[in-house]
Amino acid sequence: MYDTPDLVSGLAAEGYRTVCVGGVGFFNRQAPLGSVLPGLFQESHWTPEFGVTSPTSFASQVTRAEQVVRELPGEQRLFLFVNVAALHQPNWFHTPGATREDGDTRATHAAALEYVDRHIGRLFAAASSRRRCLAIVCSDHGTAYGEDGYTGHRIGHESVWTVPYAHFFLEPTAAEAAR
Repeated sequence: MYDTPDLVSGLAAEGYRTVCVGGVGFFNRQAPLGSVLPGLFQESHWTPEFGVTSPTSFASQVTRAEQVVRELPGEQRLFLFVNVAALHQPNWFHTPGATREDGDTRATHAAALEYVDRHIGRLFAAASSRRRCLAIVCSDHGTAYGEDGYTGHRIGHESVWTVPYAHFFLEPTAAEAAR
């Protein structure tokens, strides 16, 4: 338990470098609301290529996370927060041949998840490249795709309230541990 108002400042007080790589508009610093979450971190990154309308958002976010890790001194502990925008709507462009008019569906959401899966190994490799790493993977909300007649995530519905969660340790490779 930290005597701080939030986890991020508590970890900073313990010597962690705190960094976020934002995705959705809550991280874009373009308005007061978009400045609150990135303002918690010592270092924050957001560009339109990380945003929800970019078909390559997660690959771009991972590239930035890899850069952050690479540039840290070896002894520096890191708290890295990545807000994965690719799973957010719109996600139709993750399905080959789909158009904006086709809209978002469970199938396009699944395609967005497959896109994230293709790149998440790079993020995990970067995060664990220096030492053992605790990874927490979760969502901030679900999305309705027609359940009880609802679509989207700005509604009070079980499909929005139900979110995935996992936590696990990533071990460094033998070569990394020898450094």
